[in-house]
Order: sequence, then C-alpha cells, then structure tokens
Amino acid sequence: MDVGILDCGSGNLRSLAKAVERAGEECENLHAHIIKEPGDIARMERLLLPGVGAFGYTMKGLENLRAGLEDAVLAGKKPFLGICVGMQILMEWGHEHGQSRGLGWLQGATRPLEPRKDLRVPHMGWNELHVSTSAPHPVFEGLNGNSARHVYFAHSYHVCLEDESNLLATSEYGETLTAAIGRDNILGVQFHPEKSQRAGLSLLRNFLNWQP
Repeated sequence: MDVGILDCGSGNLRSLAKAVERAGEECENLHAHIIKEPGDIARMERLLLPGVGAFGYTMKGLENLRAGLEDAVLAGKKPFLGICVGMQILMEWGHEHGQSRGLGWLQGATRPLEPRKDLRVPHMGWNELHVSTSAPHPVFEGLNGNSARHVYFAHSYHVCLEDESNLLATSEYGETLTAAIGRDNILGVQFHPEKSQRAGLSLLRNFLNWQP
C-alpha cells in the first residue's frame, strides 16, 4: 500500500510518516511517501494532509498540489485524512489574519477560540475525545475507555460546521469543540494522531484499513 503525505510547507511530516508505517505494520508492503509533486498523487492509495500554522499559509502551500488532490479525492474517491489545519482547510472559509478561502469540501468556517481567564489559547495538550454514538465512524473503532480516548491537541482556531451530520467527534475546552469531521471518503481530525500514542496509532490503523 502506498500512502501519500502531502507536503504543503508545514507540519512534522517525518513524524507522521513513521506513525503511519508503525500503524500499518500488519499491511503488506506499506510505504509512506512525502508528496511534493502533483504527479505523485495519482499512484497513492490513501492520502493524508497535515498542517501546522496559519490557514491561509497552508492553502497557499497546497496550490501546486490542489488539482491532483481534488482529482484523487473528489473524483477518484480515495480515502483522505486531514490533520489539524489540514482538517480546518476542508471548510469553505478560514478567519485567521483576515478571511481566506478553503477547499470547500464541507460547509462551514474556521474561527478563533475565545480566551478565558481559566483557559488558555492555544488549546494545547491532552484532552478527551467524545466520539458520536448516533452513527459511529469505523475509523474510531476501539477508541473507548478513558485511556484510549485521550488525544493530543494544539490549535487556536476551531471548525464550525453548518451540517451537523458531518460531525464525528467532539472535545470539551470551555465549550464543545469539533474534534473530527467527515463525509464519504473524506475525514478530518483536529488533534494530532502522530502525537497521540495508543489512540493515535489505533486511528491511523483504522484509517489504513477503512473502505469507504
């Protein structure tokens, strides 16, 4: 299995690649590739888009890869996972350092977290994941029990969905925050699976085995 990790100029790509390969130890001949050229996207069976930093900067870094990515994911229906800002840019708009247009694959916008006296921004560290019980997604299978549900966050902006049917998981930080979203073959998580130890490896393993 060839898994592509898209390089748009931000994120710890090597750390994620190692986590993917560790999660896929049971998959025969699994290889994680850092993708910098649009021509390499078509031969990937699954795609991940990590992002760290600003919404607009990530979108600009994706310009060269966008057409190939949309062809693979929207037309080719290949499984896709966006991580942190890689999830946020799935929205139509981002409100960070002004307004920036996102990929628009899901309806909604990314907005700033509001600081409070008892809660710092960014939301950084371990927090509990609350997976939707009404229609649990197969990528979250096995993420039950207190220790298995704790994942690592690092973000100052959060996703506000227009269609609640796209909401897969939440987390609490002064308010209910969107922690995971998805539809069809598209998934996004606000937390960092590569930093989330047991829970993160479980999610990545499920993503590698997921058949949308």
